[in-house]
Amino acid sequence: MEFYCEACETAMCGECRAGEHREHGTVLLRDVVEQHKAALQRQLEAQGGLRGEPSSRAAVGSPGGGSAFEDLEQALQQRKQALVSDLEAICGAKQKVLQTQLDTLRQGQEHIGSSCSFAEQALRLGSAPEVLLVRKHMRERLAALAAQAFPERPHENAQLELVLEVDGLRRSVLNLGALLTTSATAHETVATGEGLRQALVGQPASLTVTTKDKDGRLVRTGSAELRAEITGPDGARLPVPVVDHKNGTYELVYTARTEGELLLSVLLYGQPVRGSPFRVRALRPGDLPPSPDDVKRRVKSPGGPGSHVRQKAVRRPSSMYSTGGKRKDNPIEDELVFRVGSRGREKGEFTNLQGVSAASSGRIVVADSNNQCIQVFSNEGQFKFRFGVRGRSPGQLQRPTGVAVDTNGDIIVADYDNRWVSIFSPEGKFKTKIGAGRLMGPKGVAVDRNGHIIVVDNKSCCVFTFQPNGKLVGRFGGRGATDRHFAGPHFVAVNNKNEIVVTDFHNHSVKVYSADGEFLFKFGSHGEGNGQFNAPTGVAVDSNGNIIVADWGNSRIQVRKPGAGTRRAPRPPPGAAHPPDPTSPPIPARSLPRCSTAPAPSCPISTRLQSHCMAHRAWH
Repeated sequence: MEFYCEACETAMCGECRAGEHREHGTVLLRDVVEQHKAALQRQLEAQGGLRGEPSSRAAVGSPGGGSAFEDLEQALQQRKQALVSDLEAICGAKQKVLQTQLDTLRQGQEHIGSSCSFAEQALRLGSAPEVLLVRKHMRERLAALAAQAFPERPHENAQLELVLEVDGLRRSVLNLGALLTTSATAHETVATGEGLRQALVGQPASLTVTTKDKDGRLVRTGSAELRAEITGPDGARLPVPVVDHKNGTYELVYTARTEGELLLSVLLYGQPVRGSPFRVRALRPGDLPPSPDDVKRRVKSPGGPGSHVRQKAVRRPSSMYSTGGKRKDNPIEDELVFRVGSRGREKGEFTNLQGVSAASSGRIVVADSNNQCIQVFSNEGQFKFRFGVRGRSPGQLQRPTGVAVDTNGDIIVADYDNRWVSIFSPEGKFKTKIGAGRLMGPKGVAVDRNGHIIVVDNKSCCVFTFQPNGKLVGRFGGRGATDRHFAGPHFVAVNNKNEIVVTDFHNHSVKVYSADGEFLFKFGSHGEGNGQFNAPTGVAVDSNGNIIVADWGNSRIQVRKPGAGTRRAPRPPPGAAHPPDPTSPPIPARSLPRCSTAPAPSCPISTRLQSHCMAHRAWH
C-alpha cells in the first residue's frame, strides 16, 4: 500500500491506482498518514478534559470539620494547663501561710525552752544570793512567755478539690456537630411564582423554589445552598434573601428599584436551577395592564350584608406536586359565594395566608404570615381591623401561622419563628405567651371543648396540649411514619367528640387521636384519587362532624363524612403491641386552588396562596 485515494478515503496499491481508481485524485500514503495523525492529535487534545475524574466527585469531599475538633482538643489541653497552674499557685500560697505559722511556733518554743532551762539551772546550781538576784527577772520573763498567744490552730485548711461538670460536657460532645446535605440537583429544581415574569417597582415580588433530586422527586428537607441575585438595567447586582421553609421549598422575595428588564439568577450549589437566569419585567404600578382572565374573574369584596357576588369556581391546572397522569373526573361541583383580599400589604390584603378561623361572634380571623399580622373580617367579608408588629419580643409576631379563637373570644396565634404561642384579647391586645422553651416550630393551633390549647409543632413532629395559663397538660407524637408519629404535621382541628385531628404532611394522611393522645384511626394515602392526598395541610371539622382537608399538592379541598367506613383502633391492654392501622374508603374530593389551611368549624372558607385571597364556597 503506497497510495491513498482521497475520494474513496482508502489506501491502495499501484495496480488499483491504475485500475479502478485511475480517475480519482491520489496522493502518497505516507503524506496522508502524517496529516491524519495531526488531526487525531488535535481531537485528543480537545477531549482531554473528559479523561480525568468527573467534577461531581471532586465536589463531594470532607466536610472540613477536622480543624474544629483539633481546636477543641487544643482548648481542652489549654484548660488543663490552666487548672494545673492554678493548682500550683493555690498550693504554694497555702504552704507559705502554714510555713510562716510554723516558724512563729518554733521561735516561741525556743524562747520558752531557753527561759525554763535558765530557771532550772539557777535553782539547781545557784546560791541563795544568786537566786534572790534573778528571781524578779525570771518572774517577769516567765509571765511574759505565759501571756504570749501562740498560733496553735492552723491558719489554712486542707481543702483543694477539682470539680468537673463532665456529664453535660460529655453529652454536648457526643451530640456535637451535624452533617447537612440534600439530594437536590439544580437541573431538576424548579422555580415558580409571579416574580419570575414581572415585578412592580417598589413592591415586593416573590417566587418559590422547589428542590428535586436527580430523578425529579421532591426533596423533603431544607438547608440546601441556595443563592439568588437580581441584576438591574444599570448592571447593579443585589442579593435576594432566601427563606428556608425546611421542607424542600424556599421563598425568595425581592423589590425592583427601577423599571426595565431585570435578570434574576437562582443558583443551587453554584449551578443554575432549571430556566435560570430569568428575565423579569419591572413595571410601575400604574403601567400594569389587567389581563383578560383577571377582568373576567374579578369579584368585588363585599361592602355589606347581602352584597356578595356568586360566581362559578374555576378549575386550576394540575399542581406541579402531582404525581402525573390523567386526573380522575370529579362529579362534585361548588359555587364561589365571595372572596376577600388581594396581594399586597395594606389593610385587607395578604402576602402569605396561613391560618384562618371563625369565631362564634361572627368574625373571621386570618393569619397573614409574611405581613406579620392578624387580620379580622366580618362573616360577610368586611375588613374590621388588624394587629401585629414584626419582632421577637412578647406581643410581637415573627411568621404567624395557625390561628384559633377560644370561647372567650381571645385570639390564639401560633408564632412559628418565635417558637411560642401568643394569646391576644378579642380587640388584639397582647395578653400572654405560652410554650416558650418547649416549642420548636408551632404551626397549627386549636382549642378543645375543655378550653385546652392544642398546638402542632411542625419541627419536633409533636402535638402539645396546654392550659390557657401555659401549663403543659400532655404531649404525643414524634418523627416517624407509624400511626403515633408524624412527618411534618401542619394543622389541627378538634371535633365534637373532643378528638384531635392532625394533618400529616409528608405521610400524606390525616390522623385522629383522643384528647389524651391515644391513636384512634387515620385515613388517606399518597395519590390523586378521591380519598388520597398529596401533602395535606389545613384541616377543620364543621358542625356536622365533616372533616375538611386542604389537599395542597393536589390543589383541592376534600371532605370526609363522619364515621365513613371508619374502624377505630381497639384500646390495647397495658404492655400489648399496638394494632395495625385501619384503612378507610375513598372520600369525595372538591377541586379547589392550592390552600394553606382548611376551613374553620362552621365556616367553609379556604385560603388561596396563589391569588392571595379568601374564597367562601357553597357546596352542592
